[in-house]
Parts: sequence; structure tokens; C-alpha cells
Amino acid sequence: MPSPFPIPDLQLSPIVAGLWRLTSWKLDVQARVRWIEQALELGITSFDHADIYGDYEEEATFGAALKAAPALRRRMQLVTKCGIRLRSAKRPYPINYYDTTPAYVRAQVERSLQCLHADQLDLVLIHRPDYLMDAEELADTFATLTREGKVRHWGVSNHSASQFALLHRHVPLLTNQLELSPLHLDALDDGTLDQAQQLGLRPMIWSPLGGGRLFTGTDEQAVRVRACMEAIAARLRISLATLAFAWVLRHPSRPCPVTGSGRIEGLREAVAALEVRLSNEDWYAIWTASQGHPVP
Repeated sequence: MPSPFPIPDLQLSPIVAGLWRLTSWKLDVQARVRWIEQALELGITSFDHADIYGDYEEEATFGAALKAAPALRRRMQLVTKCGIRLRSAKRPYPINYYDTTPAYVRAQVERSLQCLHADQLDLVLIHRPDYLMDAEELADTFATLTREGKVRHWGVSNHSASQFALLHRHVPLLTNQLELSPLHLDALDDGTLDQAQQLGLRPMIWSPLGGGRLFTGTDEQAVRVRACMEAIAARLRISLATLAFAWVLRHPSRPCPVTGSGRIEGLREAVAALEVRLSNEDWYAIWTASQGHPVP
């Protein structure tokens, strides 16, 4: 029997638009349409969502724009995530917990399709590692939803190298979305980026600006890193944000950073990083500032 999974050929844009704050931007439908159009004009064609974002409202907020301008869908890749039962007034679970059972994954995929006014999702990620995940059972769920034409490709987010390998053994995953920034270096040493290179799968990177801490943090690490990066940015004549994106992009795993800004200028700063290639010296100067000590 032929595999139900397509060859992993999905090409995400080098910079991905992250929508987790979309509901807080307070844009009306036409403003949302224009924001999407401007992102596309910058070459940002991949849009990153999750079922829980915006207290379960973000996908529908974005989807209203696609309903108003359906031709936009053909110009983009829709990425979303599922697998977290997040307690809220809309979902009065007793606690927050993870759920990768077939029924829940199917229900959330179908909900995302409805909210986004889409016939198919380009990429669905399991949002967090579920300690109770049955990899073979989850792979069967993926296969069924792929055969039904509801999801093109699958991946994970925040998974360790071994957790990724467990599921990848049963189903070809496209990516692992990881946290990486000049203020958060774990992925450089925990094997996840090494694994991405080994498999030839480009990681997605969330919070490349350290959740804004790069600009406003007052802790010792943030102050050190900001001082170092401001000097390098001034010499290169680029913004601090562009330098942060360039630092992430310099990694040989060819990561796709995810933005978090609703400002078009913020998207431009991210895209500008595609034209910057840091020297090893500058990259390690930032690493040293973050660690607070030189390389061993």
C-alpha cells in the first residue's frame, strides 16, 4: 500500500509570521486583510497559528480575513498547532493538560479548518510533548487525516531530540518548532538543532527576540547581550531586531524564525536579516555575552 503521507516538500517562507498576539492587535477585518497583504508583499507567506492562541479566538480572527479575501489563501501556507487543553472560561477543564488522543487531535484539526475557512492545513504541529503520547496511534491519526485531505504535513513543537525521533520513526515529520534567541541558547546544546541538520529538516524558531526582553530586560544577561548587540548593530548599520534575526538565521540548520509583531516595520526588520550574514566572531561575541563567559 502506498504511504498516505506526501513527500515532505513543503517550503515555508524564510521568515514566518507568528499570530499568537493577533487578537490583541485590535485590527478590524479590512485592516487584517491589509496586514496579510503587506506580509505577503515582503515575501512572508507562512502564517503560524495555534488552536489555543488568543484564548481559542486567534484562528477565527485570522480566518475572518481569509473569508473576506479568499484569494489570499492560495498565496500562503497555514501552520497551526494542537494538543494542549488550556483551561479558560471557554474551556472549563479542571486543569491544563496535554492530549494527543485520536479524537482530540481530529477535533482540533477540524475546528482549525472551520475557524480558518480553509479546506486543508499545510502543516500541523503537536504543540508540546505529551508524556502519554502513543506514537503509533498518533501516526495512524495523522495518516487518516492526511488521506482525507485535511492536513498536508505534520511536525512538532518544543520536542526534545528523542521525542522527535520517537514520532518520526512512525511518520515523516517536517519540522520541530523550538525556542532560540540570543537570550535562550538551550537548542544549541540539547541536540535538537543537531538532529535537524542530521535529518535535513529546517527547524522553526519561536521567540527569536526573547519575548521582547532583548529590548527591555533589566536582568544582567539582557543588559550584557543588549550592550554587545547594540555595538555590532551600529557597526553593521542594522537594527537590534534585525541583528537578532540574523543571529538565529546564521545557524547551519537553516532555521525559519517566527515573528511576533503586528507592526509591518517589525516584519521588515525580520526580512532585512535575510541579507545579513554574521561573521563567526560576531556570532560568538553575542553567544559570549549571553553566557557571561568565553567559549571553553
